[in-house]
Amino acid sequence: MTSAAPDPPRPVVLEAVLERITYANEDTGYTVARVATDRTGPTGDLLTVVGALLGAQVGESLRLTGRWRSHPRYGKQFEVDSYSTVLPATVQGLRRYLGSGMIKGIGPVMADRMVEHFGTDILQVIEEEPERLNEVRGLGRKRVKRIADAWEEQKAIKEVMVFLQGVGVSTSLAVRIYKQYGDASIGTVRREPYKLASDVWGIGFKTADTIAQAVGIPHDSPERIKAGLQYTLSEGADNGHCFMPEPNLVTAAEKILGVPRELIGPALDELVAEEGVVRERIPGAGEDAADIPAVYLVPFHRAERSLARGLRELLEAGHDRLKAFADVDWDRALGWLRQRTGVELAPEQEQAVRLALTSRVAVLTGGPGCGKSFTVRSIVELAAAKNARIVLVAPTGRAAKRLAELTGHEASTVHRLLQLQPGGDARYDQDEPLDADLVVVDESSMVDLILANKLVKAVPRGAHLLLVGDVDQLPSVGAGEVLADLLNAEVIPRVRLTRIFRQAQRSGIVVNAHRVNSGEHPHTHGYPDFFLFPCDDPEETATLTVDVVAHRIPRKFGLDARRDVQVLTPMHRGAAGAGTLNQMLQDALTPHDERKPERRYGGRVFRVGDKVTQLRNNYDKGEAGVFNGTVGVVTAVSLEEHTLTVRTDEDEDIDYAFDELDELAHAYAITIHRSQGSEYPAVVLPLTTSSWMMLQRNLLYTGITRAKKLVVLVGSRRALAAAVRTTGQGRRHTALAYRLGSGD
Repeated sequence: MTSAAPDPPRPVVLEAVLERITYANEDTGYTVARVATDRTGPTGDLLTVVGALLGAQVGESLRLTGRWRSHPRYGKQFEVDSYSTVLPATVQGLRRYLGSGMIKGIGPVMADRMVEHFGTDILQVIEEEPERLNEVRGLGRKRVKRIADAWEEQKAIKEVMVFLQGVGVSTSLAVRIYKQYGDASIGTVRREPYKLASDVWGIGFKTADTIAQAVGIPHDSPERIKAGLQYTLSEGADNGHCFMPEPNLVTAAEKILGVPRELIGPALDELVAEEGVVRERIPGAGEDAADIPAVYLVPFHRAERSLARGLRELLEAGHDRLKAFADVDWDRALGWLRQRTGVELAPEQEQAVRLALTSRVAVLTGGPGCGKSFTVRSIVELAAAKNARIVLVAPTGRAAKRLAELTGHEASTVHRLLQLQPGGDARYDQDEPLDADLVVVDESSMVDLILANKLVKAVPRGAHLLLVGDVDQLPSVGAGEVLADLLNAEVIPRVRLTRIFRQAQRSGIVVNAHRVNSGEHPHTHGYPDFFLFPCDDPEETATLTVDVVAHRIPRKFGLDARRDVQVLTPMHRGAAGAGTLNQMLQDALTPHDERKPERRYGGRVFRVGDKVTQLRNNYDKGEAGVFNGTVGVVTAVSLEEHTLTVRTDEDEDIDYAFDELDELAHAYAITIHRSQGSEYPAVVLPLTTSSWMMLQRNLLYTGITRAKKLVVLVGSRRALAAAVRTTGQGRRHTALAYRLGSGD
């Protein structure tokens, strides 16, 4: 007779103050934290709690529901099933709560004064008699009003949070929903949950769908199916596609929605009729290929047609703003250039120089060491000699700086050049074009369809546009593959540089980049700038990567671990992915210091000195917006003002409110995709077999070509071999090349 399994321990309630978060997994929400209770006392040992605690802030008083467990390694722990925040009732708890930065306008020093003056009545005073705060030394009228307003906002947000937690929404998303809708938040969530996916950054269809189910919207409602179709198309755009073939769209949506296929077609027809999407037939590649029934989200369809039209208008312009080069004596001009630079151009470089200065649109492509940079400098030198108005741009701040150093002319990012406004509209467009005779766009492989369209609109007709980039690198993070499409369109003039110059042949970075690009294994011995540290275990690879960055490279090469060394990974997740490595590198390079303020947001904690990157375009920040991929360093954290300040690569100080920190991620390690357009003194590439799906040739090639002085590979030889032999996932769904050729 078998004995029955023992009943699980009954849930109990634990009242505690959150003192420290020791670990938080952003993907799962699993958190390990230390808390103080009445039983621990002011000098007692803190208790360990584990579970889904993301959103709770240090200093908050929590009511935790769960059960006690005994962990074989870590001992007694409280396992949390759910929690709610409660207002602290003790003097110690109040000091901790008010001094933690929970309420804007109150820092640790002022919290001590307020609690000392009012004791345990302080929260009642803030709530019911905020004017009495003037009794506290150092609190003036303006600051008292800020504190009272912040308290009211906190209360309103808490009400929304309580409702949203009941329908499965995290604390951080609740704050964002409240910022978007204010007092209408709960009504909007109840009546129009799918609206959140388009209105609130960070809420996609899946989150909105979870909310919709919780508030009772039917699984097979047309509203849900249409939202699911738009989500499926946006997922396609996130993967680089400008459109999806209709059969692919329906199959993918069927899988996501879990509804019968016959319900999807009518919903798609409705979306087309409502102009929520565009359906169009695109000719297939090859003479006998069938037409493709393409379905676009509206912005991508408009941008693709507009970009094709704009490029054709540039090519066919009736006048030439560089007409001086139409009948120039090229032997004489190139001789002057040779005297000025002391270098003779190779024949294909000469061809590129002539093309850029005589054709209104041209593309210059080629790999590292093939002379693209010197060719661009030569084009700019000759144009400047004819007093041309030259505009130089690149997609990132780092690339723009490099272009300026190369040519001796000012360069900017595309976003700054166009002066994008809140909402994404550009100040410069076809109605108010740039004052330019020659526009040079460097690192154009990473310019996506939407940005390329905005840029081409702003180029005055008659000016020359030169797009420079390496088409063998990864395509843009955003939808489209503009550089590849232009090279596939016969109407666009182009030059591809292929000869590796002798001095570049001594660089392991250049030689191995070309070897990888042609499917050959890189030489990992014999070069002073290219190394491999073999390691098969992913966890050991992560530990070794941190050692290489924090100690070995600085010791051997004198480079600064934070400023000069960049870890580039194939993917975000995994033992040696960017997420894990960021935590490990932060602990090594910017460790916790009790004397310095820091701020936790979800699974991340931000400290002064942290290297960070922007995760989305925000047109409201800074002088001209701050954009996805912008990198900077945290220079200040103010618990009192609820702000964190970042100094960007473009030397601009950007302030973030604490509830905006979801826009930032750590950048000690970033994915290779996010590194496009940037260049670093040293690059460290961890390669493990756990990244198998992402190990591709153009990914590895792009990572290697981001380095100026040093490349260090860390990890598995098998993973390296897989990356070299795997050619990638094929072309994206775009129709730009077709539109350029057809005039559509």
